[in-house]
Amino acid sequence: QLQASGGGLVQPGGSLKLSCAASGFAFSNRYAVGWFRQVPGKEREFVAAVHRNSGNTISADSVKGRFTISRDNTKNTVYLQMNGLKPEDTAVYDCAASSTIILSSLRKRSLYTYWGQGTLVTVSS
Repeated sequence: QLQASGGGLVQPGGSLKLSCAASGFAFSNRYAVGWFRQVPGKEREFVAAVHRNSGNTISADSVKGRFTISRDNTKNTVYLQMNGLKPEDTAVYDCAASSTIILSSLRKRSLYTYWGQGTLVTVSS
């Protein structure tokens, strides 16, 4: 199972750090981890992902330069540091795990096997 946490209410320009913790299995070098977000009435959107082996990352254009994904295999946790938050970043953020080894493919929701329950991020003044 995956559990996303760290969401909350923040003012525009503020920061939040989301965590994605795994239980029952280890991320180690077996799983890439991605973050997605969804607003009611819209499709789930890719945010960022970190490769299972290299630690290389990819991110959506909408968050480049503001969001950073990282992983700590010793804690079996992946983080999403979000800076410069905007109202349009408001969404439920989910993390997911994928065994794919192709970094560019990590944008595809269909390649993820395990999903967390999500955490709500609200950016508002």
